[in-house]
Amino acid sequence: MSTLPPRAGRRCHNAINPLHSTVYFSPDLGKELGELGIDDPNAAYFAARSAAMGAVGPGTVTAAFYNFNHDLVARHLPAVWSVAAPQAVLDARLRAADTTLRRLLGEEVIASPELAEAAGLALRAAGGCTRHARPLYAAHADLPVPEEPHLAYWHAGTLLREHRGDGHLAALLTAGLDPLEALVSHTATGKGMSPRWVLTTRGWHRDDWDAARERLRGRGILDAEGELTEAGVALRAELEEATDRMDAAPYEHLGAEGVERLTELGRGFLFTAASAGAFPADLMGKD
Repeated sequence: MSTLPPRAGRRCHNAINPLHSTVYFSPDLGKELGELGIDDPNAAYFAARSAAMGAVGPGTVTAAFYNFNHDLVARHLPAVWSVAAPQAVLDARLRAADTTLRRLLGEEVIASPELAEAAGLALRAAGGCTRHARPLYAAHADLPVPEEPHLAYWHAGTLLREHRGDGHLAALLTAGLDPLEALVSHTATGKGMSPRWVLTTRGWHRDDWDAARERLRGRGILDAEGELTEAGVALRAELEEATDRMDAAPYEHLGAEGVERLTELGRGFLFTAASAGAFPADLMGKD
């Protein structure tokens, strides 16, 4: 039985994960990987996020990332590893995280006791994560923890993000949602990526998107206008609740007081980063 308030772990995740993800939207990552010879944005993303698993091929990444078109992944992997080795990519990603966080948060926050406190709390939470059936988390858990607090916080955010993400994929499979159906139904909640971003970054085409919407209509998950039906709302809610259950361990490990404090600190850092333009203005939405 949980010792935490309802959805406390989810709220904490939602405070930490977006700051972690700023690196993947940052020009600093493109600059660092460009200097290694990786110029294509899709190749840079696949390399940066999968490098902890080693020089893997497209099948591994398609499986672990779930919602990307395999043809897009195969266009860049394993070829990217002939340009830069995984360790070089990991080093470049950490340099990009350093530059990005310093720019978004400012040196005063970077040097603050609050950020050091948050790093300690997030690492303590990550100590409760489990490796089994969680390939992206397990690969990142084998990486060393950076010494500087802001990078340790980012590293812990990576662990917590991939731990929850690996569990979420199990929930999607159980719900019978294929990669694009998962994206379409999430976008329909108003909290997912806009269709333009999905089609630009995930390798799908408009025909694929429309076909997925039709399949979801046929299952009673979307209505004729593409909005979630009552059953669709219930399905998305159950997906998040199932993910919460599979992601409870790190937050139970940290404890209610620690989770509350980490959420408070994380929200403050996230607000500062968002105010500094960390995210594209058109990233989220139904259109």
